[in-house]
Amino acid sequence: MNINFDKMGGLVPAIIQDATTRNVLMLGFMNKEAYEKTINTGKVTFWSRSRNCLWTKGETSGNFLHLVEIKDDCDEDTLLVRVHPTGPTCHKGTDTCWGEDNEQNPLLFLTELQDFIEKRHEEMPEGSYTTSLFKKGVNRMAQKVGEEALEAVIEATNGSNEKLVYEAADMMYHLIVLLTSKNLRIEDIATELQRRHNPNWDKKRREEKSKDNKESE
Repeated sequence: MNINFDKMGGLVPAIIQDATTRNVLMLGFMNKEAYEKTINTGKVTFWSRSRNCLWTKGETSGNFLHLVEIKDDCDEDTLLVRVHPTGPTCHKGTDTCWGEDNEQNPLLFLTELQDFIEKRHEEMPEGSYTTSLFKKGVNRMAQKVGEEALEAVIEATNGSNEKLVYEAADMMYHLIVLLTSKNLRIEDIATELQRRHNPNWDKKRREEKSKDNKESE
């Protein structure tokens, strides 16, 4: 990165974001020395404008910001710093400096889960159930999706909500494994659903079918 520290008199804003939840935790400022110390120690360090010195977040409270990655913006004068926080970030004891709870949207875990499954697909470690599914091939993976879907249907019609959630989770896991084997992502499903949410979706689909029919004539 070629960070422009000169534009603001030696400082650049550093937006701190939780790498897992994607929530913004705080805003600080870094000079070149703070940036380099952050890189070297793995703990986010700022330049304190009030005390006129370096300060590593958590050096007093123990609530460190453990560095995951740093990106600069298009003008090379603002940093996005992704971290794993230890404890609350704000000095007032809240998770963020805006008083918000730093909670993960559970839907984001589906992406995290597929990242893990993709890693299993690449490494194929012995003793892993996911590895065994990949080894058995697409037909077996597809069969498992069907089996788990049937279990979910049974719980929906004759079981409890708790068991329905359990079986639906099994179905979702096996579906993600199947998608991974076909080089597809769960986000592809979300994109398709988003496309269908468009009020003009049915009209567009009919137009596409009409076009395809004309081309085949």
